[in-house]
Amino acid sequence: MKVQTFGVIGAGQMGGGIAQVAAASGLNVILHDISEEFIERGMAHIRKNLQRSVQKDKITVDEQEAILDRIYAGTDLTAMKNADFVVEAASENEEIKFKIFAQLDEICPQHAILASNTSSIPIGRIASRTSRPEKVIGMHFMNPVPVMKLVEVIRALPTSDETFNITVELSKQMGKTPAQANDFPGFIANRILLPMINEAIFCLYQGVGDNESIDNVMKLGMNHPMGPLALADLIGLDTCLAILNTLHQGLGDPKYRPCPLLRQYVEAGWLGRKSGRGFYTY
Repeated sequence: MKVQTFGVIGAGQMGGGIAQVAAASGLNVILHDISEEFIERGMAHIRKNLQRSVQKDKITVDEQEAILDRIYAGTDLTAMKNADFVVEAASENEEIKFKIFAQLDEICPQHAILASNTSSIPIGRIASRTSRPEKVIGMHFMNPVPVMKLVEVIRALPTSDETFNITVELSKQMGKTPAQANDFPGFIANRILLPMINEAIFCLYQGVGDNESIDNVMKLGMNHPMGPLALADLIGLDTCLAILNTLHQGLGDPKYRPCPLLRQYVEAGWLGRKSGRGFYTY
């Protein structure tokens, strides 16, 4: 099967970035979100990213317009009836994802592959909510999508070889490097990353160091481009908590227990960059 029309559910930071790279690779894109406000915000972010690329001479103005022309954005989910491949990039909430996949299963043509950009929820659990589990897969992009080269491709037990191979080739078409992960909570990326972030939060919680010192140790001592607390703010502290809860519940190991300070911040509405305050103020 050749993918020509690519659907994206969610026009936020991740979904908008996925739509942008898909359109830049020559695919026709259907971008969906639940409100016009979210759609307008997502498209404005895509335009801003592309304009920056024009200013840096990475693309021409004509290429910018061609990419935008390949994106159809709207709030009608039934538009996905024309998609060959759909990536869901909604909130990291199991019930929301289950509902979306059940709806997509009814709307999308039988040949369509349904992928999730989930960062931690097992793909097999999502696939079981559809009548096409062999066509369900994980396609986990990294943030920011237009910049980061990695895509985790996650096979559930029923995922077919054809579905896997199409997803790998699609990742390469978008200029990404696919890495195969098996279907465990957190997969590879977040099973390694989130315990590190959580331990950094425990260091802050227990007074081992302040936020800047903790981040500087990892940036200057370990050559990380960003400290773990600043990275948590970029990811969103609510998302970090959701992933750690999935790891803790799914693997049953106390080493994944979220730090109480992280829970306090989320309960206070301090979610990082998107709320203006997290471990730093923005």
